[in-house]
Amino acid sequence: MTTSQFGIPSGPIGKAPTGCRPDDEQDAILRDSLRAAGVELGAHDDRIVRWVAGWEWSTVATIASWIQRAANLPA
Repeated sequence: MTTSQFGIPSGPIGKAPTGCRPDDEQDAILRDSLRAAGVELGAHDDRIVRWVAGWEWSTVATIASWIQRAANLPA
């Protein structure tokens, strides 16, 4: 699964992303974004990812977009 197939914005977001995704899909999207950014998750991190994955799609998509954009910043 890649986050691009779910329409995760790759640049600044001017209006809330629309749509709805099941929690397990949102969980996978967040984990994919974090993995691609090189973020290692501990037990507490894992719990928080599961919690955030239950939020509304516009919030999850925005957070995934932030992760991806931050990971792509020049060093």
